[in-house]
Amino acid sequence: MEQNDFNQQLSNLNNTPDSTGAFNPNDISNNKVMAILAYFGILVLVPLFAAKESPFARFHANQGLVLFVASIVCCIVAAVLSSISSWLGLIGTILYIVIVVLAIIGIINAATGKAKQLPLIGGIQLIK
Repeated sequence: MEQNDFNQQLSNLNNTPDSTGAFNPNDISNNKVMAILAYFGILVLVPLFAAKESPFARFHANQGLVLFVASIVCCIVAAVLSSISSWLGLIGTILYIVIVVLAIIGIINAATGKAKQLPLIGGIQLIK
């Protein structure tokens, strides 16, 4: 029974708002690569400047920018915790894993032409 609860919670993790229908299908197909680039750290700047007229690319650039800022925060938290104790440094490792998983989810969403918010941090909007 507990395994089913865990599986249900895991499947609900990516049950986030999906606004794909609000985007032009041509915009989605023309800017998938730009949207994917948004999830590779500093490369979030590429769609911000190269595809600034694409609502789909901007949606994913916002998600990627939030993820990039979160990764910087995680880096700082991990450094502080690991300087206190190596055991606390494990928390930093877990945070890095979460960042990578969120990036993979974002890449999959962008590659499949979906405009879904990332779990946990997707509701934050830095770019209009």
